[in-house]
Amino acid sequence: MEEISLTPEEVAIRLKIAKNTVYELIKRGDLPAYRVGRKIRVDLKDVEAYKKQGKKVELTLEDTAPVPGLTREVVPRQTINTANEIHDSRELVICGQDVLLDILTRHLERHPHGTRAFRHYVGSFPGLLALYQENVDMAAIHLWDGDTGVYNIPYVRRLLPGIPAMIIHLACRMQGFYVAKGNPKNIKDWHDLTRRDIRFINREKGSGTRVLLDEKLRLLGLDRRLINGYHVEGPSHLAIASAVARGDADVGLGNEKVSMQVRGIEFVPLQKEHYELVMKKEDIHKPCFQAVLEILQSREFKKELEGLGDYDLNETGKIVAEI
Repeated sequence: MEEISLTPEEVAIRLKIAKNTVYELIKRGDLPAYRVGRKIRVDLKDVEAYKKQGKKVELTLEDTAPVPGLTREVVPRQTINTANEIHDSRELVICGQDVLLDILTRHLERHPHGTRAFRHYVGSFPGLLALYQENVDMAAIHLWDGDTGVYNIPYVRRLLPGIPAMIIHLACRMQGFYVAKGNPKNIKDWHDLTRRDIRFINREKGSGTRVLLDEKLRLLGLDRRLINGYHVEGPSHLAIASAVARGDADVGLGNEKVSMQVRGIEFVPLQKEHYELVMKKEDIHKPCFQAVLEILQSREFKKELEGLGDYDLNETGKIVAEI
């Protein structure tokens, strides 16, 4: 017999509760749910099983305590936005992969006007797209424009059309090649990637590191088809450095910090990059967004980052642009 699936609205009618309460039950894991495309569905048998448990469901979204360890990826925000929102406005979702964002979220939880923040570990392009689609609140990016030599501003203008935005500086980092200890193949610059004896491992499409590579190839007139391993991808700086350390590749591109964390790796510096945080201008006066600015400009936050090394923090917390 074919199982019957219900929308959250139909579940609310059967349980005689508010639709927002249904989303909260899903969020808490009390009511199993799944996605069909962009829609949430609940099997009828699971609704009936919940009813038999005799649980009290007279709760509201505002009164419910956060569930430890919950991330937005359990019930993706894009599937429940606007009318179907279970997002607590006191919480933030921040895109980006650098460890400094972990430190930022920890400080944010302790700030008097702060909040709990969820991390979404994606690259720069997907982060900006998620911000444009109103699925996240902030996106950390490092996107270099080869024509202007400017980081981030040109891309924010293109990918957030018509949306006033602010760019706040986080840190400068050094990008370069990961090579084996001693650099046995003497890899020094971008042209070396096209050598026949070199095996490369790339970052995924949409990452700031991938954008840097492709822009450099374009400006130097280098054919990416000549790069052995151009289509072999790794999801993070750490994955790239580890592949080189294992001998699966001769060279990869990433930031200097990771090279300090992986044994058997040397770093060939190439370019200083600007890592920055993008948020919508309409949000800047909200207490939790103000808290983020205060944290980024605080001595306490910068001092903790100084202990990690490989960050230029001279302009951390500075508003780079209002677009």
